[in-house]
Order: sequence, then structure tokens, then C-alpha cells
Amino acid sequence: MRADRQANISGLGAAYVGYLQRMNEPRVNIPEWTVSELSAALKRTVEDTYGHVRVRGEISGFRGPHSSGHAYFALKDEGARIDAVVWKTALGRMRIKPEEGLEVIATGRLTTFPGRSTYQIVIESLEPAGLGALMALLEQRKKKLAAEGLFDDARKHRLPYLPTVIGVVTSPTGAVIRDILHRLAERFPRRVVVWPVRVQGDGAAEEIAAAIRGFNALASGGPIPRPDLLIVARGGGSIEDLWSFNEEIVVRAAADSVIPLISGVGHETDVTLIDFVADRRAPTPTAAAEIAVPVRSELIGRIDGLAHRALSCWARGHDHRRTELRAATRALPPADMLLGLPRQRLDGAADRLPRALIANAQLHHSDYSRIAGRLIPLTLMNRIRRDQERVISLAGRANQCMRVERERRRERFLTASVRLAASLRANAEAQRVRVARARERIGVLQSRAERAVLSLIDLRYARLDRAAQLLTALSYHGVLARGFALVRGTTGRPLRAAAAINPGVRLDIEFADGRVRATAEARALAGPPSAQPVRRKTRRSNPGQGSLF
Repeated sequence: MRADRQANISGLGAAYVGYLQRMNEPRVNIPEWTVSELSAALKRTVEDTYGHVRVRGEISGFRGPHSSGHAYFALKDEGARIDAVVWKTALGRMRIKPEEGLEVIATGRLTTFPGRSTYQIVIESLEPAGLGALMALLEQRKKKLAAEGLFDDARKHRLPYLPTVIGVVTSPTGAVIRDILHRLAERFPRRVVVWPVRVQGDGAAEEIAAAIRGFNALASGGPIPRPDLLIVARGGGSIEDLWSFNEEIVVRAAADSVIPLISGVGHETDVTLIDFVADRRAPTPTAAAEIAVPVRSELIGRIDGLAHRALSCWARGHDHRRTELRAATRALPPADMLLGLPRQRLDGAADRLPRALIANAQLHHSDYSRIAGRLIPLTLMNRIRRDQERVISLAGRANQCMRVERERRRERFLTASVRLAASLRANAEAQRVRVARARERIGVLQSRAERAVLSLIDLRYARLDRAAQLLTALSYHGVLARGFALVRGTTGRPLRAAAAINPGVRLDIEFADGRVRATAEARALAGPPSAQPVRRKTRRSNPGQGSLF
């Protein structure tokens, strides 16, 4: 039995060795592929088998659009990942833009990239993977914009109490604009300028942002009045319907608005990112109109009440002051008692005034006599001499200053002259260099122009030769040169059949070397019918074998 087992093992070993030898032998019957052919075949197989697919996964590796405008990233889940690409045209139409870490459902075509031997999905549309993904994206975007300070109260403007012109950004066909206009007409009629936009769908966010920036770009006193207040409004809806007001382009446009802005998007429970950056949030579009203007009748009643209160206060104050004046008048003493003491003081001062004037004149005369005694000619001459010496000293100092100033001016002039000469030389050298470069460029352009003209002339000659050859090939003179003749009637038109020629008709026969005039004597007999060309029978190929043709 052991011998049989050994024999079986030896047989199995020989069979295995033979199998390995057969495997190592070259398989000459397998068709040979190039790398490009194999890649193209794999690409056709993948695209034909799968076509359009919907893939759910998380965006990974997205760092913003490429410089070409295309977007490259990957979709991944717990166990695998697939490369993805969004072309520039499709990226501009997407309502939901790719963001790192966002879970989405991508619709697109599955294909391969032969340059890297990888497969990828060309995405045509993106949508969030459920409400949770939208809320996560909204929260992430909210934190990002809040970190930039766009939601700070210090950035917000104070609303005008009574705006003259109100700009409204909304859909012109919805019920929102009718509610706003109706409420403004009820409360306080104001001039309204409507900027029609789409409030949901592709391109809605760009239109809303463009409308906000367009209102801010209007000039004061222009043909279209610049609004004093903006209202961005839309009716209620799901979070997908209101998503245009969560786009970053709309939030940044509202934050950059110089005109005060009220957001009236959705119902009272709906919250969008534009509500945080707006100067005032209204729970509904109708409430936005109520915030924009006061009630005219209430304002008139309030003004009337304030005017009545002001008039009553003035009357009461006037009566109170009249009463106080009467009381003060009764408490005052008589006029003679009040003016008696001041009259006595005036009479006493009038009595002392002549004596005071005489004493004052004597005092001033004494001071004058004392000073006149000291004022002699020698004193005046000394004063004049000191003044002359001072003038001479000042004149010398002035001359010295003038000489120093002239020297400084001369030095500055020489320095400026040297710098100007150097600048002129440098400028002249630069101009010479520019002229030389321009000459070289003109020479190059001249040579290029000469070559271009010669090439164009050669091209035109070639076209002319081809046209001449084509004219020669299509002309009937070549047929005449082969022995044929062209027969014309009296009208000069070619005659193509013998039945058209009557006896006695003058004919004009044109040969290759000239023309001959002739007269038809009798109609020619009809010749035998021309033989039909015999069709060559083609040999039927084997139906089981393909044809190369």
C-alpha cells in the first residue's frame, strides 16, 4: 500500500510539473492589446454597463475649485471611496455647492481615467443626503460666518423712521409683493421699487445677491431713485425651498449693504442665515412692511395730541408766570424808596468831581515837568547814535546772511545741474536703447512680414493653378480636342439631338481648331438602340463569413 501511495504521489508531482510547464509556455492564441486599446475597451465597458448612477457618500478632499474652474474631490463611506469630478459648466448650475465633509447624493456618469488607470464619477447634480445633511451644512456655514463677525450687532444699521423710497427684492408674481404693497398702502403709502428675482431654484441666490448689490449701486438723484430701506421677502416653504437665502453669496451681499435691510423670509418659525445678518428680522413679509413704516393715522393722532399738550403746557406756564409777576409786583417797595439812595450817591459824586479833576491835572503837570527836565539834546544824540550802531550791525549781519544764502543757492544750483545732466545722459542712453530695440523689433517684424507676404503669394499662386486646372478639366474644349464637335443652331445654343434639326437650318459647328458653318439637308436616321451595359454578376460571399467591404 505504501508503494501504491508513493506511486500516486509521484504521478501527482509529475502532473503538477507538467501543468506548470504548460502555464509557462507562451499563449500564442491570445489576442494582443496595446495599453490605449485596453484602456479604451475598459472605458466603454464601464460606461455602457453603468451609465448614469446615483451615489451617496461624504465629500472628501475638496479644497475649492481648480484654477480651470473644475472641481475635483472624492466620495467615501465606511468601506470605500471613489474619485469624483464636476466640470465648470455643471458647477455653475448647482444649487448645492460641494463642501468638505458634506454627505450628499451625487448623480452622474461612471467612467474611467486612462491616464491614471482609475475609475471616477462625473457628477452632474448634487443634493444633500436628507434633512440632517442640510441642517449640518447650515450650522457649519452659520459658525463660519459668525466667526467672521457678520452677525455682530455693531455692523447693523438703524432703520429710517419714515423712508421715502422702499426697495423690495422678491418674486413679482407671488402673493408676497401684493401683501407688502397692500400693507404699505394701509399704513403709510410710500414709493416702492421692486427688483424682480427668483426666490428658489437654480440661480436664485445669484439673482438675490445681484439685486441687493444693484440697489446699493444706484446713484442718488438718478433716473431710478435710490431706496432708503430694503426688504428681502419670500413666503413660507420647506428648508429646501428657502435654501437660496442660506447661500453665502446672499448673506455676504446683505452684510455689505449700506442701505438698511429687513429680512422677511418664510413664516415665523422659519429661520435663514439672512435673518442673522439683516439689520432687522421680520417673522413674515407682511410684518416686514409693518416694520418699514408707521401707521399714518396713529402718527397724525400722536402729533395732534403732542401739539395739544404743548399748547396746554404753554398756557399753564404763561398763567403761572403772570401770577408770579403780580405777586412780585405787590412785594416790591415804591420807586422813590428804591431810587432815593442812588440819587444821593450821584449828587455827592457830582460835588466831588471838579476838585478831583483839578487835583489830577496838577499831578500830571508835575510828572511832565520832572520828565522834561531830564530830556536834554545830549540824551537824544546818544539815543540816535546807539540806534545808528544797531542799524549798522544789522546791515552787516544782513549782508553776511545774503552772501551765505547766495553760496547755498549756488551750491544747490550746481548740484541740481549735475543731477540734471546725469539724468539727461541716462535718459538719452535709455532712449537710444529703446530706439535700438525698436529697430531690431521692426527688422524682425519686417522679415516676418516679407515671409508672410511671400507665403501668401505662393498660396494664391497655388490656388490660381488649381483653379486653372479645374477650369481646364471642366471646359468643353478638352472634349473638342479629343475629336468631338459642338453644334449650335441659329440662336447660338447647343443642339443635343438630331430631331431638333430641320432641313435647311444653318448650323455652326465648332471644332478644336476653329468653326465651320453648314446647312442641314435631311434629318438623320435614328440609329440602333444603344446596348445596355451588362452588369457584372458579383459572386455571393459565404453567408457565414464576414466581408471586409
